[in-house]
Amino acid sequence: MNDGEQRSFGPLGKVLVIIPTYNEAENIQPIVKRVRASVPDAHVLIADDNSPDGTGKLADELAISDDHIHVMHRKGKEGLGAAYLAGFRYGLDEGYGVLVEMDADGSHQPEELPRLLTALKSADLVLGSRWIPGGRVVNWPTSRRLLSRGGSTYSRLMLSVPIRDVTGGYRAFRRETLEGIGMEEVASAGYCFQVDLAWRAVKAGFHVIEVPITFVERELGNSKMSRAIVGEALLRVTVWGVGSRADRILGRGK
Repeated sequence: MNDGEQRSFGPLGKVLVIIPTYNEAENIQPIVKRVRASVPDAHVLIADDNSPDGTGKLADELAISDDHIHVMHRKGKEGLGAAYLAGFRYGLDEGYGVLVEMDADGSHQPEELPRLLTALKSADLVLGSRWIPGGRVVNWPTSRRLLSRGGSTYSRLMLSVPIRDVTGGYRAFRRETLEGIGMEEVASAGYCFQVDLAWRAVKAGFHVIEVPITFVERELGNSKMSRAIVGEALLRVTVWGVGSRADRILGRGK
């Protein structure tokens, strides 16, 4: 992580928690309720990819009853990265100072969000980490644990980023960080989207902090993870890593 000890950080500003959804009808109401209880001043943006199970309708009902809840209806399932990018643009346009990534399935515990926001007072980006001391996962089989930790390790080594959990998706960004990492150039949509953003933040010189979290496997609904998503991530990370090394050797980049 880049050294932030000599820097002064401004106030955080308004917080927007972005929750992408696709077929999360069983989860959306409980997770939003927990976010509103954990950080009452925060606003929530539900970015729904035209879920056929009615998630979007439930989101609209939540928004009608609470002016801190907003809904973005997207045309269809375009991937996690695309949903987050659309949410980021919404948040920046609406003047939010902090933009948070959070899964709808409860794997990212809203009760831990205050700790991420406290850490962000002296950072540009805070990552909720499963793989630093104090972090852990609950209800994962050994194979899933090895895949996730191995993916983070491979990405960290290939891209030379000092982050233990580079694939994790529970994150809090200052708006200046998102404005400074070239969001318009981000093309990754799946699992590697998180790697892409973290790598860009490190390359841009932003101060990144990891905070331990407890990741809890979803109890309701189906995971969106697939072999194709993992394969895309490995391929992209390999291409990025090889390209970055070539640039350094040829003097074309950092």
